[in-house]
Amino acid sequence: MTPGLSGARLTEWAAIAGIVAMDQLTKLLIVNRLELHESVPIVPRLLDFTHVRNTGAAFGFLNGVNFPGKPLVIALVALVALVGVAAYAAHLPAEHRLARAGLMAVIGGAAGNLVDRLRQGYVVDFVDVYWRDWHFWAFNVADAAITIGVTIIILDLLRPAPAHPASA
Repeated sequence: MTPGLSGARLTEWAAIAGIVAMDQLTKLLIVNRLELHESVPIVPRLLDFTHVRNTGAAFGFLNGVNFPGKPLVIALVALVALVGVAAYAAHLPAEHRLARAGLMAVIGGAAGNLVDRLRQGYVVDFVDVYWRDWHFWAFNVADAAITIGVTIIILDLLRPAPAHPASA
């Protein structure tokens, strides 16, 4: 075993790898089974799988904007953010299990989308949630992991601090 790599750390690396693998597998299935912009109803009038490409950042930000080197710029920004979150996670004590779990979900999701950006210059999205004419931004497994991870981190921050016994 690698020095300094505890069982908990191995579990965290496995969780990250699992998120990336699930994200890439689901995107591969969509790309191989649906043409670009093709939809398949999953829950009628609520949820479709629709093959779309996000050339922008989170929630389609900058998706409609084109400039020279855009895929590289967005990939570099994503990489810097991923490295920052990973550096923070590396220094967070092991006792902060809930926050660490949230960070692992964020890192796994960010890594999954970064694979797309580096490999093809865009991210494959496919989960299309809607109500009548209103559509939420299309997303994927990586985006869901990031959202769940951030939610866990926020809940951990809002949790009351444990009471410390009074010192004598």
